[in-house]
Amino acid sequence: PSRSPCSNNNPYASFGATLARDEEQNLWSTPHDVTHTEADDDRVLYNMIVVRNQLDKDSEEWQKLNYDIYTLRQTRKEVRSRWKHILEDLGFHKEADSLLSVTKLSIISDSQNMGKARDILLKLSEETNIFPTSWELSERYLFVVDRLIALDAADEFFKVASMVYPKRPSGERVDDSQKAPQC
Repeated sequence: PSRSPCSNNNPYASFGATLARDEEQNLWSTPHDVTHTEADDDRVLYNMIVVRNQLDKDSEEWQKLNYDIYTLRQTRKEVRSRWKHILEDLGFHKEADSLLSVTKLSIISDSQNMGKARDILLKLSEETNIFPTSWELSERYLFVVDRLIALDAADEFFKVASMVYPKRPSGERVDDSQKAPQC
């Protein structure tokens, strides 16, 4: 007797549906991360989703909110991707995801590093394009910078970010064909 390929005995049958649910609930694309209402920027996105879900899907308001939610998530993914790229350039290939993972259980390793972490994060936002111009500094990346300080890699991270994502005068755009080739 052969088994039907559509059998419900497959433990992975609902995997895609679970991922879709996690993505909807999870604002930072980390499965089962329940911190999406812990920080101010997470609350903004969470509130947008709550309002959108109360609207009629055919309405113009729903479409506009859905677009805004999508855009904000894509921006967050792009920023995370930039950070991961730099971490990998610094040799943190296996550790990059864990360095970028922040949950409500995350702590600052040393309270004396808090000021330095804030300064470096501010410097990254002012002197590089690692964050989009409309980006408000996220508490999430304060934890990441703190981890880099503990690893004695924060200054090197800033140097690489300055080279890979240099600050451009406002209005000046660079397309991919103009970027310097990576060594």
